[in-house]
Amino acid sequence: MEEEILVLKNLSKHFGNNVVLKNINLTVNKGDIYGVLGLSGAGKSTLVRCINGLEKFDSGEILYNGVPVVFDRFYKRQVAMIFQGFNLLQQRTVLKNVELAGQLIGMSDYKIRAIELLKRVGLEEKLNCYPSQLSGGQQQRVAIARALMTNPNVLLCDEATSALDPDTTQSILELLKELNKELNLTIIIISHQMSVIEAVCNKVAIIDKAEIVENGKLYDVFLSPKTDIAKKLVYSGHVNTKLDEHKLIKIIFNGEVDTPIIANIIQDCSILVSIVYADSKTIDGKIYGQIIIKLPYYEKDILKLKTYLELKQYQFEEVLDNEIIRKN
Repeated sequence: MEEEILVLKNLSKHFGNNVVLKNINLTVNKGDIYGVLGLSGAGKSTLVRCINGLEKFDSGEILYNGVPVVFDRFYKRQVAMIFQGFNLLQQRTVLKNVELAGQLIGMSDYKIRAIELLKRVGLEEKLNCYPSQLSGGQQQRVAIARALMTNPNVLLCDEATSALDPDTTQSILELLKELNKELNLTIIIISHQMSVIEAVCNKVAIIDKAEIVENGKLYDVFLSPKTDIAKKLVYSGHVNTKLDEHKLIKIIFNGEVDTPIIANIIQDCSILVSIVYADSKTIDGKIYGQIIIKLPYYEKDILKLKTYLELKQYQFEEVLDNEIIRKN
């Protein structure tokens, strides 16, 4: 049974007359890598700042291990955070930047722990370098080591890879996955990039116009987005076709199918199909994906296809034109 670590109940926040968070309800379990996904201005960064106490919320509550949060020293040691801009002190060496986090909480062996953490993030040869001598990815690794100095149970990541190139982003995400497994570290990742969420998260919440509009296990949201914003985030950049009166069928890979579905349809049903959209992701070691195909408007072919998919026990659904988000 999953154990709750952070629970947000009816969290709301205003800046003047502007509503930035509205009745946010979210449950994060121990060991989750939970993604919060949304476009710029949706409220996701304000949400994470409310979780760590950098912003005060107007109503609602946050529970940590079942207890209402009061943002005292204990809580702030348990819930650490890394930022897009790294926030390193330029006049201090890598080692001194990380040591400072231990000094501020009165840690006696802060130097030993700082060295251990810098080794853990792959920077044992950079201890005496200054931030200006490091790449963006290396600076973020320093920030991660610094955040881990208090031995937190939760790590908040606010757009932590947005300033990095794709290869460096991947290496940072791999490091976060390792820390999640090895330290049983619960991680909340704030991002506007679906690719970041897909790469590491097991759960996702989609926030739009200050509200969470969809949340759950990553593969459920990825395979069957319900809201317009979720469909836009999942499909955007992939679908670039003019839809017409043809029928669309979405075939879903649920992590257990490993056969050439389209080739089999063409061969077994003697139906020519065109692919409108296709994507797959590896989530928790299994391949999940979906293919949306377009058929000629002949009922006999549609019936033949549906019957074939049912016999093969493939999960599928008919998709309407307005359910696909197109790139204009």
